[in-house]
Amino acid sequence: MNDNSTAHTPVTVIGLGLMGQALAGAFLNAGHPTTVWNRTSAKTAPLVAAGARSAPTLGDALTASPLTVICLTDYDAVYELLGAEGVELHGTTLVNLTSGSSGEARAAAGWAEERGARYLDGAIMAVPPGIGTADAVILHSGPEGLFEVHAPTLGALGTVTHLGEDPGLASLYDVAGLAMMWSVLNAWLQGTALLATAGVDAVTYASFARHIAAGVADWLPGYAEQIDKGSFPAEVSALETDARAMEHLIEESETLGVNAELPKLIKEMAARAIAAGHGGEQYPVLIEEFRKP
Repeated sequence: MNDNSTAHTPVTVIGLGLMGQALAGAFLNAGHPTTVWNRTSAKTAPLVAAGARSAPTLGDALTASPLTVICLTDYDAVYELLGAEGVELHGTTLVNLTSGSSGEARAAAGWAEERGARYLDGAIMAVPPGIGTADAVILHSGPEGLFEVHAPTLGALGTVTHLGEDPGLASLYDVAGLAMMWSVLNAWLQGTALLATAGVDAVTYASFARHIAAGVADWLPGYAEQIDKGSFPAEVSALETDARAMEHLIEESETLGVNAELPKLIKEMAARAIAAGHGGEQYPVLIEEFRKP
């Protein structure tokens, strides 16, 4: 993933859970001298055997490389380790790939910068076995210039992207992606449960469901334009028409003894939008319901 100019750039990885081990392994495989540190030092052994250097202390790990990648349990763990007495952050460059909220990311950025560190926040859109391949998408947010300096090195982890100067954007994209993932999976499970009552197995339905999901994905750019413009002409179908189909889904689920909580929730949101006068507009007008607390 890296060009020759960055093939030997040293990097430090702090936190060696399954993901941290995968991150360190990808840097090693790309030719980067890699220093590792973990609170439980035994976890460094496989990486040391692969060529990594185990730092004796956290402070040593931070000064060993021009770039330090952090992947811990949560942001509290980040503060506990990096904020400990005697740990010096001034002059370090931190890329924090710990999962958390956008608010936590912004607060961590301010905290690190107050201590003289350069800081990027990030989110990993991949499972550990995918790290180091193009399929692993790693999101970053924070100072663009800082990202550009280290992007060639970070590219060892997968497909790296910079989302903007706001350090909370990576975490926000992360949870937005989770909303998509769980919504698609839950919709598929609803359909799978329905078809199972007629003896259709999940494998058979999965092929049809992929076709439906791909078709819906094709609607997103046009629907996005409507949302950004705040105008929702019913070019395909009016919300009130969709609501009648939602009733059919609820009735079918209840008749067949399948859980109807998900379609009832969707219908409830549509009903509120229709009551607010949006029945003649297109489905994306429901964005107004999602914007409410």
